[in-house]
Amino acid sequence: MRWRVAVVFSVLTLSSLSATTQAQSDAINADCGCLWEGSFSEVAPQANLVLLGQVQAIKGNAVDLVPETILKGTFWLDTLRVWMKTQDYCRPPAEYFPLGSRWVMALSQIQERPEGSFNPSTPNQSFGRLLDYQLSSCGGYWLRVNGNTITGNLVADMPRFYHEPDMSPVLVDLVAGYLAGTVPESALIEASRVHPEAVDTLILDTRSFLRGQEDWIENGDGDGDGDGDGED
Repeated sequence: MRWRVAVVFSVLTLSSLSATTQAQSDAINADCGCLWEGSFSEVAPQANLVLLGQVQAIKGNAVDLVPETILKGTFWLDTLRVWMKTQDYCRPPAEYFPLGSRWVMALSQIQERPEGSFNPSTPNQSFGRLLDYQLSSCGGYWLRVNGNTITGNLVADMPRFYHEPDMSPVLVDLVAGYLAGTVPESALIEASRVHPEAVDTLILDTRSFLRGQEDWIENGDGDGDGDGDGED
């Protein structure tokens, strides 16, 4: 299967990067009072919008994202505003998402605002505008993007409220396939595992199999012959 080759290719080419992925020293908003809703693979399918975007601006407790890829839902504008933490709202702080950084976020749309959520004395600190989006810290609602890979609280066996656990980077395409229903969660789990030295030999043994497979994966011909030309 195409996703199986992608997983092995991801493990082979990205496992060496896992050493650069540092565990987060403190859990984000673990004390805000919300229950952990699950890792990304558990919460993203229920989100209103899942996208890969780049931070263009930070305004008060909100960030403006430029969408690169819509992974779930629909969005047609050039930018969208995502409201972050203020007061006791269980959201990550806006400064956690610096200018120019890229993220996959699973967002919920603001369809109503609680009473007293807007203070005219602090207009840049708000619950958020109607039809904007908000990001929760009560689950793995965001993943950091580096190039064409992601890291973060991706699958169910990762520690609660920690958004940068030790893991091997996973291809964005695998995450997109999971949301599209073509890649099983087991593939995400396997690709994200930090591979110990004992597994290195097995990984190296796949090199001959993977030689020349990159074009086949990207072309998606699905003919299974691995040569990427679509011919028998």
